[in-house]
Amino acid sequence: MLTSLKTNLGRLRLLALLEGLSLIALVFIAMPIKYVGNDPTLVKVIGPIHGVLFILFVLYTISVSIDENWQFGRTTWKVLLASVTPFGTFYVDKTILSRQK
Repeated sequence: MLTSLKTNLGRLRLLALLEGLSLIALVFIAMPIKYVGNDPTLVKVIGPIHGVLFILFVLYTISVSIDENWQFGRTTWKVLLASVTPFGTFYVDKTILSRQK
């Protein structure tokens, strides 16, 4: 894992994992606790963390797509779309990012 962090693509894959986990935690844990349990504490904690990870993921995706000469219509938009879909970043990592050089 540490060797993959030396490349931009490896760091993007790590960001995809973290962003995906934060989205799942926000949607499936924090939001139900907020609305069912009347306790917004987890949303106040996880929300900003997810927001930062989301922005970093989008910026890093654009950076890597430029560095790797990805075609927007074939790769970049799919990776960006995955960031707004629960479990999407995991799917894109397995089907697209892991197959890049």
